[in-house]
Amino acid sequence: MRTGSLSRPIQVSTRNAAFQQWQSLLTNRTKRLRAGEFLVHGVRPISIAVQQGWTIRALLHDGRPRLSSWAEDLWSSVPANHVVLAPELMQELGEKPEGAPELIAVVEMRSDDLSRIPAVPNPLITVFDRPSNPGNIGTLTRSVDAFGGTALLITGHAADPFDPKSIRASTGSIFGPPVLRIPSHQQIFDWIDAERARGVSALVIGTDETARTDLRDADLTQPLVIVVGNETTGMTAAWRERCDLLLSIPMGGTASSLNAATAGAIVLYETMRQRAS
Repeated sequence: MRTGSLSRPIQVSTRNAAFQQWQSLLTNRTKRLRAGEFLVHGVRPISIAVQQGWTIRALLHDGRPRLSSWAEDLWSSVPANHVVLAPELMQELGEKPEGAPELIAVVEMRSDDLSRIPAVPNPLITVFDRPSNPGNIGTLTRSVDAFGGTALLITGHAADPFDPKSIRASTGSIFGPPVLRIPSHQQIFDWIDAERARGVSALVIGTDETARTDLRDADLTQPLVIVVGNETTGMTAAWRERCDLLLSIPMGGTASSLNAATAGAIVLYETMRQRAS
């Protein structure tokens, strides 16, 4: 049952069942998925979640006598369970050694259905194939948002985009373009084929340091599916075979490769640049 802003907040001063459930959301992917919710820290991410219409199941407050104007506005306007936690418990959930955060939001997950991908005339879909680092997922999510991406699809056995490290790295962009967890690459292949059948023929491109085509020489103004491979092993054979075009990113210095999220950001930026011009 949700409490309105004028209702008496729930008081939690011990490590009760509710607190233990929220604590598990920090580290236990299975429990996040089972509960269908995740924790969000920070002014910007919480504000964007509210602005983008995500369902806030609970707002947690550390009990300080006076809230900032930002926190007061959310506390009085967001329909959610309002919970006042003991400061030491709030600090534990906030993962901040310097003290308890003012607010933490418990946010409801949205579905991973491919139907959530917006039907736009010139889609720009990014696929992150089997990423192992949640921070890289959050970083690429931020780039997808910044450079006009339509959606980010996380495929295969991968880290969780709703891990706190990913949420922090995204700086709130996790609440922008849809970020979907798709277990099998075949589901995405089928979606691409269905899109082509209805007239939206997206070019599937991937990056490879041995590719002969320079990123800058490719036409990126058309509908695209950009595939970013695993941080260590790159794309799977299935994705490599599915790509219509493999591109190389020009580099200098002694570096032999780029971080996966960085490579994805470069391709997304070049796409935005070409489309803008």
